[in-house]
Amino acid sequence: MHIPNSMLQGAVCPVTAFVSVFGLVAASLRAFWSQHKPTASRFAAITALIFAGQMMNFPIQDGTSGHLLGGVIAAALLGIPFGILAMALVVTIQCLVFSDGGFTVLGANILNMAVIGAGLGGIINLYFKNRFSSRSPQYAAGLFFTAWFSVVMAALACSIELAVSGTIAFSKVVGAMLSTHALIGIGEGLITVAVCFALEAEPIRTSPKRSVTVPLVASGIIAAMLSPFASGFPDGLEWVAEKYQFLHEAAPAFVSPLPDYTVTSINNGILSTGLAGLIGVLITFFIAWGIAKLLYKPDQFETA
Repeated sequence: MHIPNSMLQGAVCPVTAFVSVFGLVAASLRAFWSQHKPTASRFAAITALIFAGQMMNFPIQDGTSGHLLGGVIAAALLGIPFGILAMALVVTIQCLVFSDGGFTVLGANILNMAVIGAGLGGIINLYFKNRFSSRSPQYAAGLFFTAWFSVVMAALACSIELAVSGTIAFSKVVGAMLSTHALIGIGEGLITVAVCFALEAEPIRTSPKRSVTVPLVASGIIAAMLSPFASGFPDGLEWVAEKYQFLHEAAPAFVSPLPDYTVTSINNGILSTGLAGLIGVLITFFIAWGIAKLLYKPDQFETA
């Protein structure tokens, strides 16, 4: 659901940028003052895993694909403020390094996937987390619903942004966006439950190394070995844009070093995508680690 530059015009771009900056500042302050933080390494590993997971498009129907957004995973495993920051970092790296999502609409993409996906999704997840055991079927059902709902809400926000921008009438686009992403949300829910049950914080508190090693190794395997075989069908937003003919190519604001998740100097497609994905995982991990370090007060120790 990465909106390209050509889809949004006018005031919607600065307005969504302002809202996103406000949300990121609030999340950063809340993260800084929080007494319960993930370690910098765990924050970086989970962020890298979400980056890699977003490379894995899966087919749904009618030549359409979907991919993980990961907002609820980030919020559930890292806490809401750190989850928002993790998602914002992933979306920003995708834009600047891989030309995935437009630079002028970066605010809208952060709003949809980080503020709504991890923020709103995280708040809803807390309702279930505070009422059910983290290993109970009830919590699993709530986690699935929350992940599904976060995708649908992000699709609704995108529909509103397209309408406000004058790209397409809201009444025309909202049905297609919601119905398509309701299906994508099923995949989101299943992946979220599987990842959170595998990496949920409680069981790994006695093994801090596992809390970092498992998601980091998984992200490397997904990006380097599995991502070249992801579905090549257009994702939900692209499919809707093609259907209603508002998908127009626009010149990029700048040349990204690894456009479309490829190393342009390598002719082998599988090797090119795999190497680009692995580079992305490493970039994401180390930048996330540095950001997390900045969010610790000098007298505060890291906790798992």
